[in-house]
Amino acid sequence: MYVVKSPLPEADLKTVSEALQGALVDLVDLSLVAKQIHWNVIGPRFRSIHLQLDDVVATARTHSDTVAERAATLGVSPDGRAGTVSATSGIGKAPDGWVKDTDAVGTLVNALGAVITRMRERVTSTADPDPVSQDIFIQITAELEKHHWMFQAENG
Repeated sequence: MYVVKSPLPEADLKTVSEALQGALVDLVDLSLVAKQIHWNVIGPRFRSIHLQLDDVVATARTHSDTVAERAATLGVSPDGRAGTVSATSGIGKAPDGWVKDTDAVGTLVNALGAVITRMRERVTSTADPDPVSQDIFIQITAELEKHHWMFQAENG
């Protein structure tokens, strides 16, 4: 069996692989939470929030693939399975049933805030061991912060 070998020293690889795995889980869960709310949002701002949620889903899915492929590049098997996501995500549970538009916005503000906080920690933790992964986290954080701003403005 062929095994991908990392160019990083073992201690650095451990730090970076934990950051990548955590980011993968958060992004997968963010896409699921946003899509769940997308299907269930109701209220006068239904259409605009419905569409805005799809933007978050697209961002999260694109970046989850980037993060998983970076992990694989470094010889770390990414784990985006449902059980892993459920057990280790930093995002709260999506509400059950129909979600009023203002509640949908609040849920996304909280979910994005949680992911951004953890992503910023990953930016810091990967600065020395792997600036390449750090750069990925910086790009992801910038996009998530833009979504966070836009959702906050919805209930401003």
